[in-house]
Amino acid sequence: MAKPSQIFWTYPAEAESGKTLIVTGRDDIDSFRESGKYPFRLNVYWDYTPLPDGMPGEQDAQLMEEATERFLTETKKDTAAVLTGIYTGDGRRDWVFYTRSLHIFRNILNRALADLPQLPIAIEACEDPDWEEYSQMREATYIPPED
Repeated sequence: MAKPSQIFWTYPAEAESGKTLIVTGRDDIDSFRESGKYPFRLNVYWDYTPLPDGMPGEQDAQLMEEATERFLTETKKDTAAVLTGIYTGDGRRDWVFYTRSLHIFRNILNRALADLPQLPIAIEACEDPDWEEYSQMREATYIPPED
């Protein structure tokens, strides 16, 4: 499978608390979705102490961005997992991945974060072979690229 480009859109949504939730979704990943080979969804969570607007402080934000860049680098090298969305706000950063294998994803995650300080993350996994979470996020927030 050819490696798709990494194109994202960003949308300011509203969290249940009423605070802003920044949704970043990945576009141009139909080859992953349509392959049927990525049945597992993993949510990697980082609960942080928010600023009054619900966003992370500068130090947390910098570490989160470094982790995001490392996730993108690793998933570009190893297409056994794909980062499909990032939610930030209301005291939480959530990276959403789809993967072929939970075992392989663990290796990708460990490689991505190896040189960073230990991060306060938690991971949840479930089966989502139809990419329902991604479809709902895309339907609610998608902003097409400008021509």
